[in-house]
Amino acid sequence: MKKLRLILGDQLNEQHSWFSEVNDQHFYVIMEMRQEAGYVLHHIQKLVGFFAAMEQFAAMLQSKGHKVIQLQFDDPENTGDLIKNLSHLIAKNQIEQFEYLLPDEYRLDAQLKSFAEKAPVPVIAFDSEHFLTSRNDLEDFFAGKKQYLMESFYRMMRKKWKVLMEGSEPAGGQWNFDHDNRQKMDADVKLPPKSAVNSDVSVVYKRIQDAGIESFGKIKPDEFMWPLNRIQALQVLEEFIAFRLPLFGTYQDAMTDRDAFLFHSRISFALNVKLLHPMEVITKCVEDFHKNPGRVSMNQLEGFVRQILGWREYMRGIYWMKMPSYANLNFFNHNRSLPDWFWNGETKMKCLQHSIGQSLEHAYAHHIQRLMVIGNFALLAGLSPDELDGWYLGVYIDAIEWVEITNTRGMSQFADGGIVGSKPYTSSGAYIKKMGSYCDGCHYDHKIKLGAKACPFNSLYWHFHARHREKLERNPRIGMMYRTWDRMEDSDKKAILDQAEKHILALNHL
Repeated sequence: MKKLRLILGDQLNEQHSWFSEVNDQHFYVIMEMRQEAGYVLHHIQKLVGFFAAMEQFAAMLQSKGHKVIQLQFDDPENTGDLIKNLSHLIAKNQIEQFEYLLPDEYRLDAQLKSFAEKAPVPVIAFDSEHFLTSRNDLEDFFAGKKQYLMESFYRMMRKKWKVLMEGSEPAGGQWNFDHDNRQKMDADVKLPPKSAVNSDVSVVYKRIQDAGIESFGKIKPDEFMWPLNRIQALQVLEEFIAFRLPLFGTYQDAMTDRDAFLFHSRISFALNVKLLHPMEVITKCVEDFHKNPGRVSMNQLEGFVRQILGWREYMRGIYWMKMPSYANLNFFNHNRSLPDWFWNGETKMKCLQHSIGQSLEHAYAHHIQRLMVIGNFALLAGLSPDELDGWYLGVYIDAIEWVEITNTRGMSQFADGGIVGSKPYTSSGAYIKKMGSYCDGCHYDHKIKLGAKACPFNSLYWHFHARHREKLERNPRIGMMYRTWDRMEDSDKKAILDQAEKHILALNHL
C-alpha cells in the first residue's frame, strides 16, 4: 500500500518505529511551510534551526534508503500551506493512505484532524514515541483534585520509571534537593568550556531570506551553535554531563553577563524537536553519577532530572488538559503593549538589557532570566499575556507552544489564575541583586524606591500588589506582603504608587 507519512519540524525522532524498516511504498514528507514560519514573528535562529535540522533529517532518512519528499521554500510545488501540500502530494503520488504523528501543538492537531475528516484516503495518527506520558495522563492523575501539584506528579513519575529510587524510597533520602541549589555565582567560579558543536547554515539562511520570511534577532550563519542532528545532540549532552552537570543545580538560577549558558545543558532545542529522547538523557546522567561516584552530587543530578521527568511532562499535561481555552486566560486583565526595547534590548535596566539582548543574540535565555527578569517585569508592568506569549514563542529556539505557553501564561504571568503556580512570581530589585551581578553598574539603584535613579522593579512591585489586592490578598503565600504594605504610612504608599505610575507611562524610555 502506498503511504504518505508526514514529519513535522519537531518530530525528528530517528528512533521512531516508523523507520525500523525500509519500504519503497512509504513516502516521508518534510516541508518548509510559510504557515509555520509566520504564525508568530520568529527569531532568525529559530527559523534556521528548525529548517536546517529538518533538511539534515531528510538527508539521514534518504541515506538509509527511505523514500523522502522534501519541499523547500523555493520548490514550485510548495504552496506553503500544510493542507494544500498534502492534498497535492496525495493526488500526485496516488497515495492510498495518509499517516501522521500526533502533533504537540493544538493548532496543528486541530488542522490535521479537520483534514482527516475530508481526506480522499484513509488517515491514521500515530504516537510520536517521545514523551513519558500520554496527553491525558496528567489529567487522569489529578482527577477530582482542585490543585495540580507538580511535586505529587513528579514523585509518581519517579516511582513509575524507577528513576533515582532505592526500592520505594527516593535515592539520597529525599525527593527534592532544591534547598542545596540556586546560589549566586561568584566571579571566581570557573566557567565550563564552550561547546565544540558548530555548523554552517548559510544555505538554509539564504533560502529563508530569499523567500522573504520576516524574522528578528541576530545570527552568524557560518557559526551556528545549536545541534542540528542526532550526532551533534548527543555530543552536546555528553559535554553537559562532563562539564556542566557537576555544578548545574548550584548555579541554575545564577545571573551574570560573563556567559550566556553557564552550567545549563543547551539540549532543550534538540530535546524538543526529538533528536534526543528524555529517558536517554536521564539515563546517561544517572549512569555517569553511578560510574563516577562523587563527581556529581545528588542535588545537581536530582535538580536536572526533575526538569526533564517532572516539569517538562507536567507542563505538557497541563497544555493538553486546558487547551484551547488556556490560550485566552488573562486573570489580571493585563493589556499593555510590550515596550519597544523587547525587540532591541535598548533599555537602561541592565538586567533586562542583558537578558533580552542575550535572547536576541542567541535565541536563548535560561529559566530565571525568562521568569524572574523578563517575565517578572512584564507581570509587574501589566503587559499583555497575548503579546508576551507571541514574543516568547518567537524569540526562543526551544519554544514550542506546549511548553512555552504553560510557562509564560501560567508560571510567569499567573494569567491562568493559579493552575500552574500557587502564587505570582514577582520580586523587587532585591532578588535580582541577590542572584547576580546585573545591578552592578546599572543606571538605576536597586536600593532606591523613589526618584529618577529608583529601580523600576521596586515601585512596580508594590503597584502590582496594590492594584490586584482583591484577587491576591487571600493567597496564603503572599499574605505577609500585604501586612507589610498596610504598616506603611499613607504618604509613603502614595509616593511609591505615584513613582510606579511614572514608570508605567514611560515604559519605552526606562
